[in-house]
Amino acid sequence: MLRQIIVTIMGNVDAGKSSTIDIIKKTSIVSSEPGKITQSIKAYSISIEAVKDICKDLLDIKKVKVPGLLFIDTPGHAAFNNLRKRGGSLADIAVLVIDINEGIKPQTIESIEILKENKTPFIIALNKIDLVNGWASNPNISFKKNFEKQNAHVKKLFDEKFYSIVSRLYDSFKLAADRYDRIDDFTKTIAITPISAKSSEGIPELLMMVTGLAQRFLESQLEYDDEAPGEGTILEVSEEKGLGTCMDTIIYSGKIKVNDKIVIGTLHGSLVTKVKAMFIVEKNQLKPLKEAQAAIGVKISPQDSSNIIPGMPVKVANKDLEKIKIEVNEQIEETTFDIDEEGIILKADSLGSLEALINLMKDKKIKIKGASIGNVSKKDIAEAEANINPLYKAVVGFSVKSLHSESVSVITNEVIYSVVDKFEEWYNNKKSDMESKQLKNLVRPCKIKILEGYVFRQSNPAVVGVDILLGTLKSGTPLMRETYITDAKSIQHEGKSIEEAVKGQSIALALAGVTMGRQVKEGDILYSDINEEQFKIYKKLKDTLKADEKEALKEIAEIKRKVLPSWGV
Repeated sequence: MLRQIIVTIMGNVDAGKSSTIDIIKKTSIVSSEPGKITQSIKAYSISIEAVKDICKDLLDIKKVKVPGLLFIDTPGHAAFNNLRKRGGSLADIAVLVIDINEGIKPQTIESIEILKENKTPFIIALNKIDLVNGWASNPNISFKKNFEKQNAHVKKLFDEKFYSIVSRLYDSFKLAADRYDRIDDFTKTIAITPISAKSSEGIPELLMMVTGLAQRFLESQLEYDDEAPGEGTILEVSEEKGLGTCMDTIIYSGKIKVNDKIVIGTLHGSLVTKVKAMFIVEKNQLKPLKEAQAAIGVKISPQDSSNIIPGMPVKVANKDLEKIKIEVNEQIEETTFDIDEEGIILKADSLGSLEALINLMKDKKIKIKGASIGNVSKKDIAEAEANINPLYKAVVGFSVKSLHSESVSVITNEVIYSVVDKFEEWYNNKKSDMESKQLKNLVRPCKIKILEGYVFRQSNPAVVGVDILLGTLKSGTPLMRETYITDAKSIQHEGKSIEEAVKGQSIALALAGVTMGRQVKEGDILYSDINEEQFKIYKKLKDTLKADEKEALKEIAEIKRKVLPSWGV
């Protein structure tokens, strides 16, 4: 037996995700007879008959075996990251909504990365075609026919916008994509369906593509036993008046009934409880259910709701309780996080979001001291403040409420890639400031040449003309040939005193405690006399040095190692 296709809708905030969902829902209700569409919590089901009514001749109903589509009515990161089961994403297929006039935005990139990471097949709904300048809308005919009726200027403008997005998909993600009616092999090319969530143009084609592709390529994973114990995933946890804590749950396999014993995953292990009540939503009212079969979205009121969080598994366990508890605990263990003794604190609104944030930070080699679900708290700030390394005195939160702190940087954002970018910006600025303070107290690497014929004073102090061959010479720098000779007392350039001179400059340099012709001669090459401790610091901060400073440092190390081979190693 085949269950319904679970479809999630993703995309940028203003791309029209909600409008796309609304127009599908509205079109389905208008096109269907009573009973063909069922509104359920956070999801709604469209029967295959309703899909056929909308698609008309576009879909050969005789070839379609799936009973319908279950759209998840919670667009965005939280919905998708919590739509999971063991082995990958709970969604069978995704619809990525892109505004044809705006193109690919940060949340579009986020959505594509999530889809790729979860290996979830997707098609693109290219929305707002009605806003292409000069577009003549006609929802009564197919997109293909209406496109042919547009004038040449509109077609050209449409194709420019369309293929700009196609090019970006390939350049940024190596994804081949094209218009749905121009594709020969759907396993190699992503289908793009132009739509208008305002006029409903392209909606039949979109539903046709979702149904057809899922039927063709995903049939084996849609098979299930309708009498098997139910399995589901918690999408959201909420408080309902008169019911207490409830779980908005997607049941993706089997059957679940009121009074069933269930095992729920929590961060504290498996929780055994019972289904106290179960509901779907009809006309914005909670309607009690006695039982539910996959695939469906339901609101479950459990007898015990201790520590339940979004993203965790729910399994019916009227039989084989111990075996199911082990299975759920194994799933929980897959979501545990390795933490470091020192590191930043991470916060997110759900388990799926937290996992995504942890993975992104670990990809960037950032140490993590703690990670938990919920808004930023005083405890989180105290944990971050206890770090010794100033680079870890930060709390990074995704889609959570912030909390002000004078001692710790609290960085939050509603877009996961934006919060990572903001943290990286803070981290790099902080690191740069720390390095600048360290560098300020170090002798800068340099190589200089005393020019012949430019001795302005023999001694007390000696004043000579100098070329800066490599690096940076600062006032007060100790200078050497093989060993220490003198200090750079003061520097003048074009008659003005300066604090430092760089490669390529010719300067007048005052040398303390030496007499020209004795300790120092015309034509001598001198280097800054850097000690071993400072050299080791430079090795750690080598990325802050210019190429010529690195070259000077290398030559200084070679001179020092003639006396002590292990110097600076």
